[in-house]
Amino acid sequence: MAYDLEEQEKLDALKAWWARYGLLVGIVVAVAALAWGGWNGWRAYQGHVSRQAMGYFEALEDAARLGGADASARIKAAAGTLRSDYPKTGYAGRGVLVAAQALQAQNDIDGAREQLEWLAAQKRETALQPVAKLRLAGILLDQKKYDEALAQLSDPPPAFAALFADRRGDVLAAQGKAQEARTAYQNAIDGLGQSNALVPVVQLKLDALAGA
Repeated sequence: MAYDLEEQEKLDALKAWWARYGLLVGIVVAVAALAWGGWNGWRAYQGHVSRQAMGYFEALEDAARLGGADASARIKAAAGTLRSDYPKTGYAGRGVLVAAQALQAQNDIDGAREQLEWLAAQKRETALQPVAKLRLAGILLDQKKYDEALAQLSDPPPAFAALFADRRGDVLAAQGKAQEARTAYQNAIDGLGQSNALVPVVQLKLDALAGA
């Protein structure tokens, strides 16, 4: 096939460009293909991990709901697997809260406490860690471990400051520190706002300290 002069010049320029940059282009294309394949592979792996974690979470929920003689063991086993094998999934923290509540209902207080201690130590669980600390402080209060309870209630995130203050008031009142408890309860009321449904409950506790 014959080419005119202009076409021949374009063809020669293309050949020269390819000779100079062809290898680089090939490398870029190969890297992009590998990256795309790796990303898809990673997404598939993450989906597989998430499905496995969901299976253990559902097994935990079933054990908590159905009960039975071996419910406590099954709850602890499922929660333990979520904690050890799937700690970075959303199911681990949620599963621990379910496990703690179920174990506490079965009067396995030490088991519930152990679950909450794990979650309270997980800084990456920014949404669930404060919940765990509140509930753990409640268990420690019932066990009369007041200093440990107060330690869980330090440096609350702003959204939980009022709830932490209320629980701190409970601990301080149990210690007989009436004035400090009053301050904590008042802080809780101020933080909750008068329209909050919890305010009357906290106010009752505050009023009960009036003669202390």
